Amino acid sequence: MKKPFRAELIDELLGSAKTPDALFGPDGLIKQLTGALVERALRAELGVHLEQEREAAEVVGNRRNGSSHKTLHTEQGPVPLEVPRDRAGTFEPQIVPKHVTRVPGLDQKILALYARGMSTRDIGLEMSSLYGTEVSPMLVSRVTDAVHEEVVQWRSRPLDPVYAIVWLDAIMVKMRHEGAVFSRAVHVAVGVTPDGIKQVLGMWCEDNEGAKFWMGVLADLRQRGVKDILVACCDGLKGFPSAIEAVFPHAVVQTCVVHQVRYSLSFASWSERKSLAKELREIYTAPNEALARAALDAFEIRHGKRYPMIVRSWRSNWERITPFLSFPQEIRRMVYTTNAIESLNYQFRKVIKTKGHFPNEEAAIKLLYLALQNAEQGWKSAPKGWRLARLQLVAYFGEERVLAQ
Repeated sequence: MKKPFRAELIDELLGSAKTPDALFGPDGLIKQLTGALVERALRAELGVHLEQEREAAEVVGNRRNGSSHKTLHTEQGPVPLEVPRDRAGTFEPQIVPKHVTRVPGLDQKILALYARGMSTRDIGLEMSSLYGTEVSPMLVSRVTDAVHEEVVQWRSRPLDPVYAIVWLDAIMVKMRHEGAVFSRAVHVAVGVTPDGIKQVLGMWCEDNEGAKFWMGVLADLRQRGVKDILVACCDGLKGFPSAIEAVFPHAVVQTCVVHQVRYSLSFASWSERKSLAKELREIYTAPNEALARAALDAFEIRHGKRYPMIVRSWRSNWERITPFLSFPQEIRRMVYTTNAIESLNYQFRKVIKTKGHFPNEEAAIKLLYLALQNAEQGWKSAPKGWRLARLQLVAYFGEERVLAQ
């Protein structure tokens, strides 16, 4: 157990710090104390180094040799330091290594601002305002570029063997290519484990979506350890049904009901959308497939002549829209509500709208990955009511599939 600081020592230190500025200001006690403690630690570290050399007889006659000046950028602002040196030049400080001018916490602050979609220039201004530390656009780029290796590892990390539901969606991102700016789709897969924990399984960027692309995505998931997907929920992705049936043949493919409703309402005027949405809800909340078909027939009688495209869309996609109607109620609700991926897409759109466009795919994925770290903070536990949903999953799909390892 750490010993607390003596009250008398704290009182003595605070004796001259009577105002917030004297304590936290640019030349306040906290900043001075930071510098003093780091310098004291460096001197102690050099002392240990010299003692170890003498005991090992590695270097004869090595001793202290003055100091060099260095500025350490911290959350308290720039802190000037006198770094002790040794005559033989064998001292390699570990507390503040050579060539390091920023404490790790400062890099995390830069990454946090970048993840909120701020430009490199705005980050520099923010850091200067908050901490009195000059941060150049080049430094911001270097700090964020260091995330690249982390992104590569994340995109190839092992996954759980079974996912109860996997939602697939895409977000459009503007990227520069050969001097022109194009909108490209970044496909995102969000899965929920049998324990109710949501995870982003991966992000893939592709111009030509089709069976070949989806075979590659699903093979990637398989290679990273996914053995089974119970329900795959998507929005009419071209080539996806045939691809998943080849890689995960027992998965139920479900068209996203929310997207189907939105597509339907796009044919209606704003004044009629609320009433039409209410009538369409009678279809996908019906107790079973037969009653859902009856509700669609009734909808066609009332609106078929005015909105033939809505009726045609539901009938042509019927086999992909209705599988979830055979599920127990708790599982149904998870399938036709897309809150998991919609909330994530909201976070993504919030950060990319300030960027205009990205120079390449790597830059786009890097920012989305950092934004994802913020979004996943609320995904550490199962949602309310998951215990019942899990029991229904086991009852419907079988214990050997749901609990497979």
